[in-house]
Amino acid sequence: MSIAQRISEFRSGFSSTFWIANTLELFERLAFYGSKAILVKFVAERVGLHEEAGKLTGLFSFVIYFLPIVAGVLVDKYGFRKTLMSCFLIFCVGYFLIGMAGLEFGQDVVNAIGKRTYIIGVLLLTAVGGSLIKPCIVGTVAKTTTPDSKALGYSIYYTLVNLGGAIGPILALSIRENLGIEYVLIMSSITSLFLLIGTFLFFKEPEEIAGDRTFAKVFRDMAMVFSNFRFISFLVIYSGFWLMFWQIFYLVPFYGTDVLGFEEFEILEAVDAACILLLTVPIAMIVKRLQPIPAMTLGFIIASSSWLLMGAVPTVLAAILSIAIFAIGEATQAPRFYEYVASLAPKGQVGTFMGFAFLPVAIGSLGAGAVADWLRLSYLSSNPAMMWYIVAGLGFTSTLLMILYNMTLAPKQS
Repeated sequence: MSIAQRISEFRSGFSSTFWIANTLELFERLAFYGSKAILVKFVAERVGLHEEAGKLTGLFSFVIYFLPIVAGVLVDKYGFRKTLMSCFLIFCVGYFLIGMAGLEFGQDVVNAIGKRTYIIGVLLLTAVGGSLIKPCIVGTVAKTTTPDSKALGYSIYYTLVNLGGAIGPILALSIRENLGIEYVLIMSSITSLFLLIGTFLFFKEPEEIAGDRTFAKVFRDMAMVFSNFRFISFLVIYSGFWLMFWQIFYLVPFYGTDVLGFEEFEILEAVDAACILLLTVPIAMIVKRLQPIPAMTLGFIIASSSWLLMGAVPTVLAAILSIAIFAIGEATQAPRFYEYVASLAPKGQVGTFMGFAFLPVAIGSLGAGAVADWLRLSYLSSNPAMMWYIVAGLGFTSTLLMILYNMTLAPKQS
């Protein structure tokens, strides 16, 4: 087959709506990860909520990753285009209101409401908008690809998510250094405004397939899933990985500036996503013969070990290498997670169970925020290495629980 024929075959597998949706996703991730990179620092140092910055930013991510379970109902009811426009409108307003807490003209409003109450309110508002993006983009990919191109379509989507994760913090660094930390959030707001306009002008509703989801059905599904002890036990154990992951955004920024004297902390936050872009495919080929649980356990061990290096060698290079090692662990286990979730679902309920795949991300974020605050306030100035040894200990505890789960609860391989 000639190169021209391969290109033609590649293009024929995807509609224009597929490319528009993924372009929207790329710029939304740039805005999200740019704001996420500085959010804990902004809340702690610019707003002044130093002692609970981790908890508040952890709550923000918890809502973003928990509500998609319910948000899919809105997609079924109102369609992808209207839901996407709602997402970007809420993002536009939400990011601006968060940034306003750091602007001089917003201080009267913030102080009148109360800093803590104001920040919680605008973070939750923004998170509600963020929860709408996942079912919209993933659903659009599903509906705008052919059976032969679907796997590649999801790979393109996953690549663009990580590209946004790698570039977003670097853009945030430039904006913070040249304009101020609050303007990172203002730029995320402006980006969301352009995404709203772009959705209105260019995004076409995929071929409609009537959905049967209602809020009542979602809550029945939730009750069914939460009653599955094996499944929920696995998700809770797996959330230990995300408890480690979120420390890149909740603890590393303070460690970088206060301990390492490295003011460009956003560069450290970009390392994981950049490595994932490079490592996912080759590592998947290396570990493809492993069963899902052993692959995930190996990934947990590698990721947990990375923090030992971070604690033992307090240098910028060691921090970069530590996060790169963590990314190797992530690339080793993450693809197998979805495979395993699907295998746990009872026959005919795979879609329902896959809808809960983001639950460990949400649980991990909520726990990571509280852990980050505790570690930062207890050890950052006195014994920073201990922070990373404790994070490693939490990771190894999750690893041990994964091994025990495999011995006791996991379905036996035939």
